[in-house]
Amino acid sequence: MIDEKDVEYVAWLARLELSEEEKERFTRQLGQVLEHAEKIKSLPTADVEPTSHVVPLKNVMREDEVMPGLSQEEALSNAPRREGGYFLVPRII
Repeated sequence: MIDEKDVEYVAWLARLELSEEEKERFTRQLGQVLEHAEKIKSLPTADVEPTSHVVPLKNVMREDEVMPGLSQEEALSNAPRREGGYFLVPRII
């Protein structure tokens, strides 16, 4: 099903250098993975509903609460550089 040329091509796409031993090993391993995928394809799934997640999702974040924000002085207190009540950052152009 898969041969060493396929493994070399995938390695080339991934910019990987493989030794001859690695090529042989990965050819064998990738072949096993593809054989397993073929077995999975043969399973009867006609009555299985499509899902995006196998477990129900639940939002684990806390509720939003209105709280007082920082004053301008507090927000700028740890700024390495500031000018006129603003953060001073290097020009990026």
